[in-house]
Amino acid sequence: MINEFKKFISENNLIKPGDKILLTVSGGIDSMVMTYLFHKHDYRIGIAHCNFSLRAGESDKDEELVRQFASDYNIPFYTIRFDTKAFAKKNRLSVQMAARDLRYKWFEEIRKKNGYDLIAVAHNLNDKIETLLINLTRGTGLTGMAGMKPVSNRIIRPLLFATRQDISTFRNQHKIIFREDKSNADTKYTRNKIRHLVIPVLKEINPSIETTLNETAERFSGFNEIVYEYISRLRERISEEKEQFITFNISQLKTFLHNKAVLYELFRPYGITNALLIDLIKVIEGKTGGQIITDTHRIIKNRKEIVVSDEEIASETFYTIKNVSGFCLFPGISSARRVRITESFEIPSDPHIACVDSEKVSFPVIIRKWKAGDSFYPLGMKQKKKLSDYFIDNKYSKFDKENIFILESNGKIAWIIGDRIDDRFKITDSTKQGLLLKSKRKALIIKPIK
Repeated sequence: MINEFKKFISENNLIKPGDKILLTVSGGIDSMVMTYLFHKHDYRIGIAHCNFSLRAGESDKDEELVRQFASDYNIPFYTIRFDTKAFAKKNRLSVQMAARDLRYKWFEEIRKKNGYDLIAVAHNLNDKIETLLINLTRGTGLTGMAGMKPVSNRIIRPLLFATRQDISTFRNQHKIIFREDKSNADTKYTRNKIRHLVIPVLKEINPSIETTLNETAERFSGFNEIVYEYISRLRERISEEKEQFITFNISQLKTFLHNKAVLYELFRPYGITNALLIDLIKVIEGKTGGQIITDTHRIIKNRKEIVVSDEEIASETFYTIKNVSGFCLFPGISSARRVRITESFEIPSDPHIACVDSEKVSFPVIIRKWKAGDSFYPLGMKQKKKLSDYFIDNKYSKFDKENIFILESNGKIAWIIGDRIDDRFKITDSTKQGLLLKSKRKALIIKPIK
């Protein structure tokens, strides 16, 4: 495996002579084997360890193991302790996503501050396959099917050639110390479900499933490069980059309406997902003013063009909406439509989707920043509650409170946009028509296109 490690680095041009590499080391078997291999080859390395404070004393023991290894071999060592659960709660993230965001931001800070050229992570071949299967299950394009790459910007994955079994065998041969994270066996996590429940079944069908799926991913990676080249040239031909935005020629876009894959790849850099693709087609085919708000961009139709602009916070704090289509004036709402309420209709449970009784909403309505003294009747409650108290109870951060908007009809709050509707506007047995409003995840206001 020592020779294979060196060969994989060379074949994929991961490291240049003289590069300094920051190793991300958790203390688990993969990262400890990776560190051992780098040390054996005399690379210029440092070790970075994150203590996420998720496993009480176990997290501290992980940190001590990595610290001792770095000390024994005279390797520069960097560590940090995070309150991961508090960060996840404040930013409304899963603990796993919170830990990911925290560590990669910190790794990059350490890399820049201490002059490292690359960041090495210990993903192995099984991790690559699991990621491919997760992406396939959730729905993905060619990029998702290609799985992890050996190098992405300044992040390298020098163990992608090795299976988990290869790593375990090598560890046993060289008696490399490591610590086992018991949560790796917990199948409540999606990756662990794939690892412990799905892949064993696939191995019954194909004992060489790791090799097969890796070869498949590499083929898709090749396809992805071909598609990327085609899409890049197409985007140059049918779009024009201006100072503050990008415009697409609608007549040329319409020639691809039959091919959703092309549209997806064209607009994927602007936050378009598979779920938003139908909405994008409607905007292309619709009237001037139709728009989509993604997590990163605003996409709007303006006569014969589709205009794409970056999302920016602006000073607008008050909007008057005169009709249903007018909700597009507020960039924090991605779509608005009336729906017929039947026995089979299911009210969405997503707080970013409001479904209210259309007859109880009187136009014009107002969308505005909340203010002191505002109150409403939270869905399911018959007692009035001040918004300030509601925000405290639901642990809104200062940033959340500064950026929250409300929908007001006839002086009554109908919806805290992106959160909870007022009980007085809910769908009831007598409701014939509903108003369905979709907000984006963070209802930030963007500057209007000039």
